[in-house]
Amino acid sequence: MKNLVFVILTFFVLCTACSPKETVNLNADQETKVHYDTVAIDSFSTGATSIDVVRKIRMSSQRYQDSIKEAVKVQKEEKRIKDELDKENKKKQDEEKKKSDEEKKKKAAETSSNAPKTE
Repeated sequence: MKNLVFVILTFFVLCTACSPKETVNLNADQETKVHYDTVAIDSFSTGATSIDVVRKIRMSSQRYQDSIKEAVKVQKEEKRIKDELDKENKKKQDEEKKKSDEEKKKKAAETSSNAPKTE
């Protein structure tokens, strides 16, 4: 019984594997050809850019230019703020350095005045 099922299954697989395949038709006449519009359009002919479209383009470009100007202003402001902070930090560091130098001088003066003189 097991052999019979195996034989039937094998026969079925072989029949489906050996069935005739559909051939691909390579006929050039049936190919679809794509049509590209390569005709030049004169600016005065129909299909040329209308006045409304040109106006919208100019308006959008003006908005674009305004947004660029705004971005440049923001960058300049950020740079100015950063420069001011750097100057303040540099001043603080200079003051701290001066204070530490003065403290070192005072300590050096105190140690030299407190040291016993041997003559």
